[in-house]
Formats: sequence, structure tokens, C-alpha cells
Amino acid sequence: MSSSVPSKRRYTWRVVDIVVASVVGVAAGVVFWLWGQAWPALDSLLSFTPGLSGLLAGGWLFAGVLGGLIIRKPGAALYTEIVASVVSMLVGTQWGFSTFLWGVIQGIGAELGFAILAYANWRLLGALASGALAGVTTAILDTNFSSVAALAFEVRMVYAAGAVVSGIILAGLVSLLLTRALAATGALDRFASGREARRRSAATVDSA
Repeated sequence: MSSSVPSKRRYTWRVVDIVVASVVGVAAGVVFWLWGQAWPALDSLLSFTPGLSGLLAGGWLFAGVLGGLIIRKPGAALYTEIVASVVSMLVGTQWGFSTFLWGVIQGIGAELGFAILAYANWRLLGALASGALAGVTTAILDTNFSSVAALAFEVRMVYAAGAVVSGIILAGLVSLLLTRALAATGALDRFASGREARRRSAATVDSA
């Protein structure tokens, strides 16, 4: 019975978790909006291979992965991605309300990446799994419910593959590196992600 207490505490959200996840979501939402503004130009640059624009998908997926890596609580990835999508929608995007709907599904994908590892891996594997599944949700959504759905099957497959790769790299790997960079500054000292980085840094110094 007593052994379940630490586990419950580990998964219980604190006020600081909600505040930081919200701040991350708002900041990511602004980035989402900027990414959307740059999308037409970036899409044109990749037009030499139809469907290659799927590589841009990760620019809208990193919020969930980043929030999960920082907060390390069930629901963090979903919550952060939803907040980011809402902020992006309210600021104003060409996709309107669908921005929110995409954000919910993409957040579920990012959340599943951590869930399938039992919320026990917050390192490279967890980050890449979260980014990959967020990319999978985007691939499914875009190739079935956006303008991409009207393209040839081969083009849609290129787009889908690009979205997954982008999720792994832009959302997964970049979010992990960003989390470690933030932890190194001491900004995450109230979180397990920050304390772990401190211990790793201390161990490195001691072994030098």
C-alpha cells in the first residue's frame, strides 16, 4: 500500500507543472503561428519533389514532446500541444478551427509515445517515440482530411513518410536537445528533468 504513494505523487500534477506547461504551450503556439506564416515559402522550396513538404510537419509537433519531456507527467504532452494549437489559432492561421482539431490529435500521438513506454523513458527513446507517433497522426490527418488528400497515392506516401521523419527529428530530437539546454541553465531545477541534468553534469565533473 505504502509503495503506491510515491507512484501517485510522481504522476500528480503540481501548480508549477500546470504553470510551466502552459508557458511552454503559449510560447510554442507563437512558434506554430510563425511556422505557419513561413509555410508557403518553405513549401515552395520543397516543391521539386511532390509530397516532400511533409518534412515541415515537425514544426507543429514539438510542443507536445517538449512539454512531456519537461513535466514528465501523464497528460503533459497532450496538454501542451493543445495549448499551443489554441494560441496559434487565436493569433490567426489560414487553417482556422482545424488548427485546434489537429492539435488535439497530434497531442494524443505525442502522449502515446510516452505512454507506450509506461512513462518511464524521458531520454532519447521516449523523445523519438513521441515525435514519431505525433508524426504518424499528422500523416494520417493530412493525407485524408487536407488538400494533400487530393494528391496521387505515391505523393501522399512521400508526404506521410516526410511527416514521420520530421516528427522524429524536429519534434523528437530537437525537443530533447532543447530540454537539456534549458536544464543546463537551471531553469528546470524544480523538475525531475532539471535535477537529472544536474546529476549528469556533476557526474561528468567528478569523473574528469
